[in-house]
Amino acid sequence: MTHDPTNDRPSIAELKAVAQPPEHIARYNAEHWAGALYIRHLSIYATRALLPTHITPNGVTWLMILTGLVGALAIPFGGLVGPVVAVVAMQLQILLDCSDGEVARWRQRFSPAGIYLDRIGHYVTEAAIPVAIGLRADGWSLTDPGDVGGWTVLGLLVALGVLLNKAFTDLVHVARAKTGRPPLEDVAGTARPKASGMAAVRRAFDYLPIFRAFVAVEASILALAAGVVDAVRGDLLGTQVLVVAMVPLIVATAGGHLLGVLASSRLD
Repeated sequence: MTHDPTNDRPSIAELKAVAQPPEHIARYNAEHWAGALYIRHLSIYATRALLPTHITPNGVTWLMILTGLVGALAIPFGGLVGPVVAVVAMQLQILLDCSDGEVARWRQRFSPAGIYLDRIGHYVTEAAIPVAIGLRADGWSLTDPGDVGGWTVLGLLVALGVLLNKAFTDLVHVARAKTGRPPLEDVAGTARPKASGMAAVRRAFDYLPIFRAFVAVEASILALAAGVVDAVRGDLLGTQVLVVAMVPLIVATAGGHLLGVLASSRLD
C-alpha cells in the first residue's frame, strides 16, 4: 500500500500494514519467537510513539545497543536486582530491535549502516552476557570490584564462542557476495543439510534448541534463574554451575553451526 512517510501520527492499522508486512514477519531466521508471540504486538505502539520524536531508525538502533549493554552490565550486581534488570533490559532491547525496522519501513529510510549497527548490537550484547555471568560467578560487581579469576576466564571463552557462532552466519553472506551469488533467501530450505545424517541431527536440535542459551532474551532468563539459586543458597553456586554448563553448550552450538553451514546449500 502507498502511504505518506512524513506522517508522524498514523493509525495503528495504517502503521501495521506498512511496518509489519507478512513477508517480513514470516522470515525463518530473523524473527525471534518472542517477536511473534508478544513483542510485535507491543512494538507497533512503541513505534507509533517514536515517530513524532523524529528519531531516525539508526537512532532507535543505538538505543537498542545501549539498552542491551546496560542490561548485560547489570548482571554482576549482587542479589537478584542485577539479573532482574538484565531480563527487563533484554525485553526492551528486542522491542527496540523490532521498532527500528518498523520506523525505517514507515519512513522508507533504509541503509547498510542500519543493518551494520543492528548486527553490532547483537554481537556486543550476546558476547557481553556470558562475560558478565563469569564476573558474577567470581563475585565481582561494579559496586564491589575486586580480583577476577577462572570464572571470568570461562565467561570470556564462552563469549568468544558466541562471537564465532554469530560470525559463521554473517560470513555466509560475505562469501556469497564475494563470489557474485545472490542474497540468500531466509527460508527453512536453505538451512537444511544435504546429507540425511546431518539433517537428522539438525532435526534433533530443533527439539533441543541449546543455541538459545546464547540469545540475549534466553541468556538473561538463565542468569536470573541462576541468581535465584544463589539467593536461596546464599552463595554463587547457581551462577558458577551456569558458567560451567555454558562451555560445552557453546562448543556444541558453534561447532554444530559450522558443520551445518558447510553441509547445507548456503554456500552453493
